[in-house]
Amino acid sequence: MTSVPTTASPKTVREQIESVLAMAELNNGIVPVVEAGDPVLRTVTEEFDGQVDDATLAQLAEVMHATMKWAPGVGLAAPQVGIALRMFVAEDPATVSPAVAEARERHGIPSTVLLNSYYEGVGDEKVAFYEGCLSIPGYQAVVSRHRTIALRGTDLSGAPVDREVSGWEARIVAHETDHLDGVLYTDKAELRSLATTKQVMRWWNQPTAQEAARALGFELPASPIL
Repeated sequence: MTSVPTTASPKTVREQIESVLAMAELNNGIVPVVEAGDPVLRTVTEEFDGQVDDATLAQLAEVMHATMKWAPGVGLAAPQVGIALRMFVAEDPATVSPAVAEARERHGIPSTVLLNSYYEGVGDEKVAFYEGCLSIPGYQAVVSRHRTIALRGTDLSGAPVDREVSGWEARIVAHETDHLDGVLYTDKAELRSLATTKQVMRWWNQPTAQEAARALGFELPASPIL
């Protein structure tokens, strides 16, 4: 009777972190971004509860931040570098025109690291615009989200975070927190809006998504801010 081969257990979060940091040492502090189709992007992540020491966690945050900027993007979740940990980094310089900044409520985000983040919508008001994702390169689609969310978690020092976030910042942190539950923006997108990044830049790179909705035949939420 032959034995049935067993599959090796998945790497622990600690092992995943060590692997990513080792890779970063060989690549100037930057690691590849995991693309859609990798199971880690569909994994509900583990909360941080001391899997690594503070210095290692800070080193991981630096690598994720450097990778996010290199990509370039304004947010990056741990699963996007192959780690099933409830952690993301974000930073948005908001280098956009005043008209775009006003329409999208995009006022910038300082360098941020959030652990064990969760959010829920506040009120009924929804806003919608094109989103992209470093794990789905080359495409964007319109996603409707709550204008304001209640965000909670902890920062890198372990201090609690519990606040309401609105506008473009809410969109970014909701997008990144969704990653931590195995959710991609395409799961929530209006698929009739799906376009290559080139087409978005050519036709739909406007303060609101109203013209895209009319031309492509999809609905936007009934809100004064789109």
